[in-house]
Amino acid sequence: MKLILSQEVEGLGAPGDIVEVKDGYGRNYLVPRGLAIGWTRGAEKQIVTIKRARDARAIQGKEHASEVKNQLEQLAVKLDVKAGDTGRLFGSVTPADIAAAIKAAGGPLVEKRAIAIASPIKTTGKHQVSVQLHPEVAATVRLEVAAN
Repeated sequence: MKLILSQEVEGLGAPGDIVEVKDGYGRNYLVPRGLAIGWTRGAEKQIVTIKRARDARAIQGKEHASEVKNQLEQLAVKLDVKAGDTGRLFGSVTPADIAAAIKAAGGPLVEKRAIAIASPIKTTGKHQVSVQLHPEVAATVRLEVAAN
């Protein structure tokens, strides 16, 4: 089955890549999750748009990743969440929540897939999360989770 990836799939390719996969993998996993679309000549024209969007979001090289790392590590990120009286959260903090908090704090746009949480954040207080900006560059973000 020939597909066009719309998101990065580890071990398979990046957005905009045309890949050949087994029918079941494509039909049952990639397409339903929105990771790929079926290949047609018309869809192939969409590749240009997908690649342009990927290039706009992507970190441009190791030097640019180091600059973004410095910005992130100097940033004080505060996230207001609903919590009980003991400081225990109703749910947990997700990478999407952290990415939105970084943007709200005046930081750069960070992909939620690049954020790695060592253990689930389920309490208020200070936490640290890792952001993989480049294969060789990772930033540590200080996150303060507060009850609202």
